[in-house]
Order: sequence, then structure tokens, then C-alpha cells
Amino acid sequence: MRSLLLVRHAKSSWDDLSVSDFDRPLNERGKQDGPMMAKRLLDKQVAIDTFVASPAKRARKTASFFASAYGYKKEDIILVPALYQANVETFYEVLAQMPDTAKHIAIFSHNPGITAFVNTLTNVRIDDMPTCAVYAITTDAGSWAAFAAATHTFWFFEYPKKQAE
Repeated sequence: MRSLLLVRHAKSSWDDLSVSDFDRPLNERGKQDGPMMAKRLLDKQVAIDTFVASPAKRARKTASFFASAYGYKKEDIILVPALYQANVETFYEVLAQMPDTAKHIAIFSHNPGITAFVNTLTNVRIDDMPTCAVYAITTDAGSWAAFAAATHTFWFFEYPKKQAE
């Protein structure tokens, strides 16, 4: 059994409008939500062994919070330029190229693509992925190349403002 976590980057800063979209940093709330959400997943004993991120600053930083919480270095994060402004097909293409040694992948990316992608995976729909939200599924795919045709099962949906259950 494999698992896939789709994580929208944490809240970004709009303080300096001269900064390009790609280089926009996280704001203070984003810097708090990233580590908090990583801890929430650790507390739920959610495994992650592979971190894949858009190279945009806010996605990289969000991924680094999770990687650090899981005992990985930021250098362990796989940066995939196609995940910046990705469409649904891009997510499938990126997953198809993941090594089969990866059993529990977390992908850090952006709206609107990440919301569109999660809505293709199961019958559990999300209107809009909030910042730092995590949509998780399990899959019976024997390999990541077979992911698109495999069965996907909704696992959980977490986001910073969700009350603990």
C-alpha cells in the first residue's frame, strides 16, 4: 500500500508587491502553520518518506518544515519545476516518474492546480484547498507509473483551522 499527501503551500506574504509570485515568502501565519501541520501529521503517525515540491519559495519553505519534522534535510526535497503552476496532468506525470522505493510521498504545490488534482482522485471533493491543507489518499498502485490507473482511497483532509477531532 502506498500513500500520497497533497499539501498546498502555507500562507504567503503580500507585504512587498515588487516581489515576483515565484519568490514570494511565507508570512508569519505561514511560518507557524507549516511546523504545526507537520507535527499534526506526526502525531497521527502519518508516514512520509519522500518530499516533492514546486521550487517556488513558499512551497519549498513549507516542504522544508515537513521534511525537518520528519528528520530529513531540505536537500532531500525533490524540486520539480513543473509543479509551479501545474495542471492536473502534470501531477500525474510527476508521480509516474517517482521511484518505486518511495512508499509515502508528500507533494507541495499551489492552487488552482492542487485543488483540481485532488478532485480527480476520489469521490471526496474539496472546493478550495486552504493554505497548508493536506489531502491524503492511499492507493493500491504497485508502482508510481501505475498510479493513474490504480484505485485511490480517501484517507483524511487536514488544514490549520480545522478543530481537533
